[in-house]
Amino acid sequence: MASSLSALPFSDRTFRKQPSSSNFFLRARAAAKEVHFNRDGSVTKKLQAGADMVAKLLGVTLGPKGRNVVLQNKYGPPKIVNDGETVLKEIELEDPLENVGVKLVRQAGAKTNDLAGDGSTTSIILAHGLITEGIKVVSAGTNPIQVARGIEKTAKALVLELKSMSREIEDHELAHVAAVSAGNDYEVGNMISNAFQQVGRTGVVTIEKGKYLVNNLEIVEGMQFNRGYLSPYFVTDRRKREAEFHDCKLLLVDKKITNPKDMFKILDSAVKEAFPVLIVAEDIEQDALAPVIRNKLKGNLKVAAIKAPAFGERKSHCLDDLAIFTGATVIRDEMGLSLEKAGKEVLGTAKRVLVTKDSTLIVTNGTTQKAVEERVSQIKNLIQNTEENFQKKILNERVARLSGGIAIIQVGAQTQVELKDKQLKVEDALNATKSAIEEGIVVGGGCALLRLATKVDRIKDTLDNTEQKIGAEIFKKALSYPIRLIAKNAGTNGNIVIEKVLSNKNTMYGYNAAKNQYEDLMLAGIIDPTKVVRCCLEHASSVAQTFLTSDCVVVEIKEIKPRPIINPPLPTSSPATSSMFPDRKLPRFPQIMPRTRSHFPRKDIKTTKAKMVLMMLMDLIVAGISLMVGLGFFALIASILCSVAFFHHAKAASS
Repeated sequence: MASSLSALPFSDRTFRKQPSSSNFFLRARAAAKEVHFNRDGSVTKKLQAGADMVAKLLGVTLGPKGRNVVLQNKYGPPKIVNDGETVLKEIELEDPLENVGVKLVRQAGAKTNDLAGDGSTTSIILAHGLITEGIKVVSAGTNPIQVARGIEKTAKALVLELKSMSREIEDHELAHVAAVSAGNDYEVGNMISNAFQQVGRTGVVTIEKGKYLVNNLEIVEGMQFNRGYLSPYFVTDRRKREAEFHDCKLLLVDKKITNPKDMFKILDSAVKEAFPVLIVAEDIEQDALAPVIRNKLKGNLKVAAIKAPAFGERKSHCLDDLAIFTGATVIRDEMGLSLEKAGKEVLGTAKRVLVTKDSTLIVTNGTTQKAVEERVSQIKNLIQNTEENFQKKILNERVARLSGGIAIIQVGAQTQVELKDKQLKVEDALNATKSAIEEGIVVGGGCALLRLATKVDRIKDTLDNTEQKIGAEIFKKALSYPIRLIAKNAGTNGNIVIEKVLSNKNTMYGYNAAKNQYEDLMLAGIIDPTKVVRCCLEHASSVAQTFLTSDCVVVEIKEIKPRPIINPPLPTSSPATSSMFPDRKLPRFPQIMPRTRSHFPRKDIKTTKAKMVLMMLMDLIVAGISLMVGLGFFALIASILCSVAFFHHAKAASS
């Protein structure tokens, strides 16, 4: 057994870990795995094939003249996209080792997109360059650990160089960043720039499906959240299906309202003083809501009720923010406040309230501005002390909601396929703009990475040994991969572009692939967010280090599912079949008849004939006796005819 195993190539060996006898019946057996060693280089070739496939597929989308990718959709029309992150999620190869290579490289693009919101394609291309150049030197016998360490140190040094090249973005440059990320679509770029200029750089800009065929920018003043009325009976405008109140009071309750009597005191004041009320509670039971609706329909009360935004702790924070915004007091059991005993002193005030089926907008008269500014300052301090990106996003939304800065970009399109593609473009452009606001900008078009390559020679002098310097040299070569591919997609020789760009000492000078000309890219608006380029450097180097230092791969054994046996229909000589295959002679199949009393198996033919002859003789004997007895001549004739007919039928059946 050992000799037969050692005779196999390392990449084809299979090891199955057997459970011990003590716990064999206590634990379910784990799925068997295949262990592939890289002694003959076959594993590296497979992994590299997967990485090559990812880079080749995503590479067609890079640059202003990048092409689209059509993705099959099982449950609808195909998707036509130009977004690297979307394409990346669809790649799944049949070969398990190649698929591992896909997943390794996929991490670079996915992490870059998660942190910076854009740059997944550039990150993949850079990682592919590091892997391609790294495999060449590792296959020649260079120590992969030292090479990986050289790549790591070079990446850290290049990030510092990148920050020195970066500068803060100006307002008029926001449109350029957004347009470049959206494939040179300046309609999208200008719309995103206008959105940030109106709500501020810390304001909230969101994307939603538009109602029209063209894109539209809507600026919402005041505080808005996604909670609509609890009942359509609250609407004041039946045509628009919305409830609108002016000089409205707000009742904020941080619990579920189950008893209608708890609200009678406040609602009685609303009826007597004729002011509208918006009830914001965790929830309101139907029994408690019914009397409120009846009074509204009778015209006694101007009222609407909604659920509090968010859930759990976030819900409490939203109610607190709303209380600061409107000057209300949140009714909570923890604070010793009872809804039943509360008067109109706990109510907040709003200049205008607009409630639709899905959202609520509250506009104040500005009397609480000072309290709002203090609240915003507190939340900003929390943002500085928070490291988790998700929490930062929530806190920024609270700041924007209190500051009254919300811009909504409504994406319109002719078809659902076009809408999906446009939404992805707008999302990439918005994320790139946010990254540029956060960390600044550098020259785009792949020229920033190319300029960083000129810094590598100085970085090499700080490394420990020759093998680490080889890792730095690998990084230097890989930094030219993105601009070479951008030039290729534009129909230009990449080597000529690189030579011409580096020959100019102006660091802003580069190749404008959209216009196929060389110019100052910063002045031309070809700029990239620094954060995107930084994430590309960090994540591409991380994936390359993992790739080059891997010498063994463990994959699950693919289960071979039995193919279903499908019985083909028996061909016939019907007119339809003959017309489908005019030149084809169909085989004739014997017709299978069911066995009845008059049908016998072929093997019993002789036995059946003998029985028939015997029965005829018996009939003749019986007929003769009948004649002797005097039954008559007709009985004899009838008996003979029956015997002959029965014998003829049996003979036909047996043949």
